[in-house]
Amino acid sequence: MSKISLVTGSSRGLGRNAALAIARKGDDVVITYQHREADARAVVAEIERLGRKAVALQLDAGDVAAFPDFTARLKAALAQTWQRDTFDHLVNNAGHGDVAPIADMSVAAFDKLVDVHFKGVLFLTQSLLPLLADGGRIVNLSSGLTRVSAPGWSAYAAVKGAVEVLTVYMAKELGDRKITVNTVAPGAIETDFFGGAVRDTPEFNKHFAEMTALGRVGVADDIGPMIASLLSEDNRWVNAQRIEVSGGQGI
Repeated sequence: MSKISLVTGSSRGLGRNAALAIARKGDDVVITYQHREADARAVVAEIERLGRKAVALQLDAGDVAAFPDFTARLKAALAQTWQRDTFDHLVNNAGHGDVAPIADMSVAAFDKLVDVHFKGVLFLTQSLLPLLADGGRIVNLSSGLTRVSAPGWSAYAAVKGAVEVLTVYMAKELGDRKITVNTVAPGAIETDFFGGAVRDTPEFNKHFAEMTALGRVGVADDIGPMIASLLSEDNRWVNAQRIEVSGGQGI
């Protein structure tokens, strides 16, 4: 029986790439999107062309109050599409960037970062635990910026650091259900994250490329397949780890 993976924020960018990589390895996927329904439907169609099943569900990863409704809709989708009441893998990918020096960081911007990247990860996982199969996998997305600094990214990196600590505690608390929990920390990637800054700004791209041992910034294809691999049985003994996938950034 195929596994089912839920990838948040998977209508575009890294999440989309991860969802497609998971499908190529033979698993089915639940796509979530905040506003881009057409893009999400396109990802579903791509997955179906690969011979796998997929559904798309709307989710605001920063709206904790909406999580019970999302969980109910996911439960209904699992029953309708797969005749199951559980799924196997949760990839907490949804996120956004907000850059400002500490002196200029606004409370509103900080709160949104916390809501999406930390509070959202904790409470969405909590809400979905009854539907997550024993022996499943959770992957939380962090950032290479928790290890090396870049101007203006302090708040973003701090909430990602909180996720890394949370991952260790999740792994411990869910161990009796044989659920593994790991963090994947990408380096700079050419996607539309933060308005496509790394992809579309030559000086920004060059700066991070020069920081990286392999001499370039990453692309989504460097990350998505790694996430898919981490969900496989080949990595069943990897647990409570922070795995940086950055091409050697900042070494």
